[in-house]
Amino acid sequence: MVGAYILITAEPGKAGSVVRGIAGIPGVKSVSAVTGPYDAIVEVEVSDFNAIGTLIVSKIQNIDGVSRTLTCIRVEI
Repeated sequence: MVGAYILITAEPGKAGSVVRGIAGIPGVKSVSAVTGPYDAIVEVEVSDFNAIGTLIVSKIQNIDGVSRTLTCIRVEI
C-alpha cells in the first residue's frame, strides 16, 4: 500500500463542501478542514503510485471548489 497526504487549497467559501465531497471517495482514510495556508488535509492509502495520481486527478481535483493540491507521499524512515 502507498500512503500520501494531500494538502488542498479551496476557493473562498467552498472549504466545507470540498471536505464533504472528498469524504466519500474510495481510498480516502481521513479528511480534515484546517486553518493556515491550506484549507484541508486528506490522508489517502491506495494500492500503488499510479492509483494516487488517478485519485488526485480524476476524483479530488474534479470536486467543485478545489483550486490547488499538493501531494506528500508517506515514507518509512
